[in-house]
Amino acid sequence: MESSRARRNRRARSSRRRPLLCTALATVAVLGATAGGTVYVKAQAHSGASAVSSSSATPSASVPGSGKVSVETVAAPEVDHDALLASAMKSVTVPGDAAVSVAVLDLDSGDDATYGESAFDTASIVKVDILATLLLQAQDADRRLTSAEKTYATAMIENSDNDSASALWRIIGKAQGLDAANERFGLTDTAGGDDMLWGLTQTTAADQLTLLQQVFGDDSELSEASRTYLRGLMGQIAVDQRWGVSAAADGSSWALKNGWLARSTTGLWDINSIGRVTVDGHDCLVAVLSNGNATQTAGISLVEQVARTAVSALRDGGASASGSASGSASASPSASPSADD
Repeated sequence: MESSRARRNRRARSSRRRPLLCTALATVAVLGATAGGTVYVKAQAHSGASAVSSSSATPSASVPGSGKVSVETVAAPEVDHDALLASAMKSVTVPGDAAVSVAVLDLDSGDDATYGESAFDTASIVKVDILATLLLQAQDADRRLTSAEKTYATAMIENSDNDSASALWRIIGKAQGLDAANERFGLTDTAGGDDMLWGLTQTTAADQLTLLQQVFGDDSELSEASRTYLRGLMGQIAVDQRWGVSAAADGSSWALKNGWLARSTTGLWDINSIGRVTVDGHDCLVAVLSNGNATQTAGISLVEQVARTAVSALRDGGASASGSASGSASASPSASPSADD
């Protein structure tokens, strides 16, 4: 049987350990998050203070001896996605007299980045803008597209048919109609081509990203029915035109429109690609514009490298950009497309 002296000694040892235990528990750092950024919580408690819960961490003043939690709020550092993209683009070799610009947006996170501000010829990517304008005008008139307009729209987007594009260009009022719609869409650096030269519409990668948001986003001048219709056509591009931004997608998770045009004055190629790609479960909008390409094939290879690099830079800080950029045009399901622009 334990003696009374032994019991007193055991109680004394236990009472000496209790403050040490409270102090050890109270000095645990708790990491939490608030709307204002990252919060670092350090508790300083005295013997007898109540336990600290990480779920109740809010900014408060520390009163000496009160046992309250002292909270220091530190703003989470902002990520400069434009800088990350510019750094990743150093891994892409832009040959000869070529120039390239790209804009990318992660629809899930809202992160976006742009590289380059110059204006480029649209070539056939303007066909998305033409159809978006037609749909907006039809909405304003409270009417549906005619059967002839639908036939033109399908051929124009899926097969990049130029005659169909010219027919719809006239219906929307040429550059004047396009520019009026683009003002409502939020495009600030796009100007329709003169008379019937719709392929020489001038635009920027940032503006094309804005246009894609009108098609694939929820905050749009276009109705849900109009957006669904345009998306559907962009998801059924002819097999020989399935190149460009689709190179950045997981498998066949893409919707796009490409443009290609050999300039008669120089013999150099404008090669462009815009669309939506799905990568690791995230939907990303990508617009790549280029000019001065020596050949059509070289331009396609450049555009695909840039698309992969841009998506990688936005999604993982460019960690895999250099590896992705080393691919060629054959990495996407494409044949050698005909020059119909």
